[in-house]
Amino acid sequence: MARKESRKRSKATKVAENAKKGSSSAKRRRSDDKIIDVPMPASSASDVSEEEIGGVYREPSMYDNLLKALGSGSDKLAKLYMRRQREQEGLSDDDDDEEEEQEEEEDEDGGPDSAGVSDKEDDHEGYEITGPEPANVDHGEEAASEDEEESYDGHDADDDKHNCDTANKTKDTSSFQLHLTRTLKSEEVDDLTKKKWKFKWEMPATNIPVSKWIGTSEHFMKEVSSDLCYGLKEKLFKHWLNIFGTQGSGDFHSSKQRLFFSLCNSYQDIMHCNKKPFYLKGLEEDSSIMDAYIMHALNHIYRTRDLVTKNDAKQKKNEDSKKEDILYGGSFLDHGFTRPKVMFLLPLRSIALRVIKRLIQLTPSSDKTNVEYFDRFSEEFGAEDAEDDVSKNDASSKSQKSVKPTDFQLLFGGNHDDHFVVGIKFTKKSIKLYSDFYSSDIIIASPLGLVTKIGEAEIDKDKDVDYLSSIEVLIVDHADVIAMQNWSHVNTVIEQLNCTPSKQHGTDIMRIRPWYLDGQARFYRQTILLSSFLNPEMNALFNRLCVNYEGKVKLLTEHKGVLPKVLLQVRKVYERFDAPSITEVDDARLDYFTKRVFPKIKDSLEGGTMLFISSYFEFVRIRNFLKSQNASFCLLGEYTKPSDISRARVWFFEGKRKIMLYTERAHFYHRYKIRGVQNLIVYSLPERKEFYPEIINMLEASKNIACSVLFSRFDHLRLERIVGTHAAKRMLSSDKDMFVFC
Repeated sequence: MARKESRKRSKATKVAENAKKGSSSAKRRRSDDKIIDVPMPASSASDVSEEEIGGVYREPSMYDNLLKALGSGSDKLAKLYMRRQREQEGLSDDDDDEEEEQEEEEDEDGGPDSAGVSDKEDDHEGYEITGPEPANVDHGEEAASEDEEESYDGHDADDDKHNCDTANKTKDTSSFQLHLTRTLKSEEVDDLTKKKWKFKWEMPATNIPVSKWIGTSEHFMKEVSSDLCYGLKEKLFKHWLNIFGTQGSGDFHSSKQRLFFSLCNSYQDIMHCNKKPFYLKGLEEDSSIMDAYIMHALNHIYRTRDLVTKNDAKQKKNEDSKKEDILYGGSFLDHGFTRPKVMFLLPLRSIALRVIKRLIQLTPSSDKTNVEYFDRFSEEFGAEDAEDDVSKNDASSKSQKSVKPTDFQLLFGGNHDDHFVVGIKFTKKSIKLYSDFYSSDIIIASPLGLVTKIGEAEIDKDKDVDYLSSIEVLIVDHADVIAMQNWSHVNTVIEQLNCTPSKQHGTDIMRIRPWYLDGQARFYRQTILLSSFLNPEMNALFNRLCVNYEGKVKLLTEHKGVLPKVLLQVRKVYERFDAPSITEVDDARLDYFTKRVFPKIKDSLEGGTMLFISSYFEFVRIRNFLKSQNASFCLLGEYTKPSDISRARVWFFEGKRKIMLYTERAHFYHRYKIRGVQNLIVYSLPERKEFYPEIINMLEASKNIACSVLFSRFDHLRLERIVGTHAAKRMLSSDKDMFVFC
């Protein structure tokens, strides 16, 4: 009787606390200190089936199926499954407590025996579950080639106890913890699936002229910790501060690095598409942003590692505890499907070299006493001391000065191969490059490299890309360069992220976070998209494939334009054509060219007409049209053979071919200087604004030079970068369809 009275008092206390705090059912599931250990009648568990809630059938989630299966050998897991069902039914705390009291009375009076759930034939999505206590499981998130490297000491595991951002706090309130432990309601998931975003706030962008940040969720500055570490682990913060001090860059707390890190640490999706890259005289700005996202990635990896290490230590101290106690409490749910948690998408090996070198520099000295395979990495990713040229910003130091522009030399002076995938693993005192993907913490790859891996997995069933299933932070840097490669590869990669894996890969399934099993991982993934310009493809990706529940933040900028950089005094005539929709704009552009522009140049005897075309698709359509008209033309595209390019340039200069087709990607990769241009027709505006003055300055000074530009209302983003934001708005809203700039 004493024990029964004690339980009733405990139950009354629990009801009072719940009524006072208004705690949600999701919090009750994770609070093991408030859950009373009561056997569950067999009938209450075995009768659980496909229920109707409010007349609407709810499909059991993967997590529900796992609990139901494991509950067959465990009273507590069966009880947890029932509790989850009650949460979905929306039963009140009082109802839940009344049922628990009734169960206790039945138990005291010799009521029905708790038999647990008997259904063992649920679909476990490919996982082999043999019981609640898997023996000697090789944990996918902690698998290592050498056991001693994975045995972390207590100093790292307990770092947060003395961390300046969690000092004097008994509960971890870091952005990392709050972000990953949040339980989404079904209504929130439905709203995220609809992909409708409303930006609620804006603020001026510090150190970025005529720009502002706008966001859909809470203002990220409100969540910036007032403590000195700004959400960083103390070890990382001190090391970063020391490096910053040696560079003599001024006040750290108001620096670009710190401000952008605070934005990253909010765990919202970020689109910064006005970043000045290192190869366009933006070394300081580019490096500051790179430092910030690298520190954010390191912070995420360190906090993940320490959380797993702490829980491992707790398990070892309580070896007699059963697995259901761990899962019932919820505090041990710290795994994903696989170990890799951070991924960098980068366009070139030379840029990957720059990022990884900085990643190693920003790692605390005690954690990098050994960097494995660095010599191999430097050999495969470096070339001709390109990194030294970047840091000195002096591409003219080479023995033979190139005639190419400085930005071209800085971008392509190193290893410009775009096919690579590298895994990086952090252990107690070392960093291992080229680690196995399933034992890596960070994956650094190019879109083409990953698409190749995805294609191989589709052909060979023995291969897979399940290491992409648990990416929680995705960083796409230099997206403007990737846009010059093949943007569809980026979409393919992101669509492959956070999918349910095909194999178990040694992961302890009892420690996987519930939202992974519920198929909600994409709602927890943070995506950071960095570029020097914005195009519709990037906008579409950010709106369609980035569905982080924390919300979105993006940068808006007013552009001044690049018209003053045109050196020649030439009349630039902008001709606007109408297009019903974005799907019909290509047809409308071709129709306008064939009816309004081509007749003017068809019968011209002078020649020297260059058609500048942005996309290869448009290039092919114009080529086919000119063939049908028996026009005199030559080609200079990204896939044209070098021998054909040399011949075409000579023919055009000598007047043997009247028209030349020249693509933006060909100019990006080669920066040819075309001679003999008398008439320039910009069939479609370039994505990269710096190409506009370069192309126009190819015109040879004479009395007959001319320049025409075609555009529509769907070219707004490109147009404003060239003529300026205000001029672009006037040109798109005006009743006139022709505009002249001198």
